[in-house]
Amino acid sequence: MKIVGLTGGIGSGKTTVAKLFESLSIPIYIADVEAKRLMNTSTLIKEKLIALFGDKAYHNNELNKAFIADKIFNDTAYLDQMNAIVHPEVGLHFKNWVKHQDSPYVIKEAAIIFEHKKQDQYDLIISVIADKDKRLKRVTARDQSTPEKVLAIMKNQTNDIDKAKHSDYVIVNNDKSTLQNQVLKIHKSILKRIENESI
Repeated sequence: MKIVGLTGGIGSGKTTVAKLFESLSIPIYIADVEAKRLMNTSTLIKEKLIALFGDKAYHNNELNKAFIADKIFNDTAYLDQMNAIVHPEVGLHFKNWVKHQDSPYVIKEAAIIFEHKKQDQYDLIISVIADKDKRLKRVTARDQSTPEKVLAIMKNQTNDIDKAKHSDYVIVNNDKSTLQNQVLKIHKSILKRIENESI
C-alpha cells in the first residue's frame, strides 16, 4: 500500500482536495484533525502539555485552544516543543490506522511535510497550490482572522514554488471547477504506477 502525502499552505484547499479523493474511495487521514483529537484524549499528551504550558493548557478537561494559540503565536520555541510532543504520537496513530485500511493507497493530509523535512515518510507527495490573494481571502473569510495573522502563518510555510519542485503531483486550486478533473487524473496516475510496479 502506497502512502501519499497531501500538503499545501494555509488556504490552498487541501481539505477540499482530500474530500474529492475520499469520494473515489481513497482512505484519508487528516493529521491536523487527529492531532487535535489526540490532544484531548491522550493522557500522555495531556500530561506533557500541562508540564509545558501549565494548568491553563486545559479547561474543563478540554484543550484550551485560545490560550495555547496565544502562547505559540508569540513564541515559536513553544510551538516547536508542542510539535515535539504531539507529532510522534500522531505518527504512531497513523501507522496503526494504515494497518486497518484496504486500498491501493492512502492519503495523509498534513500541512507541514516540507517544513519538518518529513517527505521521506511518503511514497508520493501531492501539493495543492493557489494564488496568495485567493488563499488570503479564503482564510480571512473562514477563520475571521486578520490578513496580518494569515500572512504571518504563510511566511512560516514553504512557498509554493519549492513545494511544487519537490512534489510528484501539483494541484492548482485557483478555480474549483477544475479540481475534480485534476484529482481524477492524479488518482488514475497513482493507480497506474502501483499496477506497473506489481508487474
